[in-house]
Amino acid sequence: MNLDPEIRTVLDSAPLVHLATLMPDGAPHSVTIWAAPHGDRIAILTGPNSLKARNMRRDPRVALSLTPADNPFMPIAIRGRAVEWIEGDAAWEIIDPIAMKYLGQPYDRGMDRVVILIEPDKQVKGVSG
Repeated sequence: MNLDPEIRTVLDSAPLVHLATLMPDGAPHSVTIWAAPHGDRIAILTGPNSLKARNMRRDPRVALSLTPADNPFMPIAIRGRAVEWIEGDAAWEIIDPIAMKYLGQPYDRGMDRVVILIEPDKQVKGVSG
């Protein structure tokens, strides 16, 4: 599925994104993350052994929610799947531009990070979802 152009524009800014994954018992786990478009997928970064990473390795289904900074009354909801894991130098090529938009500087290399690409299955703008 192609990433909706309006959603891509919001992801190109620096929105706070809420990621929901599934715990082993089926309970939801939600955290705030950074995200950016990467082709028609959504790139996120995390520690390779974080709870969200472990959840997505076991069950790749996810939900994302975010709002444009300039319009908190236009919620965006995305459901999809974690489809690709990127590590090493290739991951840092994606991580640094994301860190630049959120922090204004490259990400700290002292932290072990992996990029996860999420392929959207459903994208909703506005209050229906």
